[in-house]
Amino acid sequence: MSIGPASAATAPLRVVASSVPHAEILEFVDEKLAPELPLKIIEISGDLRPNTLLRDGDADANFFQHVPFLRSEEAAMGMRFAVIAAVHIEPLGLYSHRAKALADLPNGGVVSLSNSVSNTSRGLSLLQANGLIRLRATDTGVNATLDDVSENPKNFRFVEIAPPQLPRSLDDVALAVINGNYALEAGLEPARDALALERAEGNPYANVLVTTEGLAKDPRVLRLGTLLTSAEVAEFIRNRYRGSVVAVRSS
Repeated sequence: MSIGPASAATAPLRVVASSVPHAEILEFVDEKLAPELPLKIIEISGDLRPNTLLRDGDADANFFQHVPFLRSEEAAMGMRFAVIAAVHIEPLGLYSHRAKALADLPNGGVVSLSNSVSNTSRGLSLLQANGLIRLRATDTGVNATLDDVSENPKNFRFVEIAPPQLPRSLDDVALAVINGNYALEAGLEPARDALALERAEGNPYANVLVTTEGLAKDPRVLRLGTLLTSAEVAEFIRNRYRGSVVAVRSS
C-alpha cells in the first residue's frame, strides 16, 4: 500500500538511490552541506525498480539513472517524470579477467552487456568506439541492438544479462561491458581497472535527480537539486572517485 508523497516542507525527503556512488553523494550532502534539509536515503541494489516506487508514492525522488534509461521507463510505464538536475557521469567501461588489453581478446570470445535497451545501445557504441565491432547506421534517436552489428571481426558472441550481474560474469566471459555504479559496488575502480572507458565530454548519460511532475516544484526537491550540482559536491566526487565518476559541473 502506498504511503503517499511527503509534501510537507518539514517532512524528510525520501530519495531512492543506488548504494554507490549515489547514496554516498547524498550522505555527503546530508551530513556536510544541508543538515537543515532532512533526507531519508533509501538504498537499493539489484533489480528493484525505483521508478515504480516513485510512481506509487513510496518515494519522493530518485537518484540512480540517466535520461535515456528514464525515457525507456516512461514509455514502458505510460507516464512522465520530472528531471531536476544532471549530477554526474559514470563512464561505462570494458573489463576483462582474461585479457590485459583489448588487442588480447580471443577470437570467438563471449562479451556480456546490459539487457536494458538504452544500456545495450550504449555498450555497443562503446565497443564500436574501440574498434571491436561496427554498427549499421540507425535513425536518430533509435537505440542500437545486437541486430545492428554489421561487422564483428573477432566473431564475438554476445550475451545480455541484468546490469547488476555484469561484474559477476567476468569469470565466465572474455569481456564485460559494465555500468560504473555496478563496477564500483563490485570493488572495481573504473579509472584503473577498465580496459577502456567512455569519454566524459559530451556524454549524454549523466545521472539525474528525478521526481514526479507533482513534486517538480517542491522546495525540498529543488534545494537538493541545487546542492547536488554545487561546487562542493563536484569536489567531493573528484576527490572520492578519482575519475571513476565525473561531475557534470567541473568545479
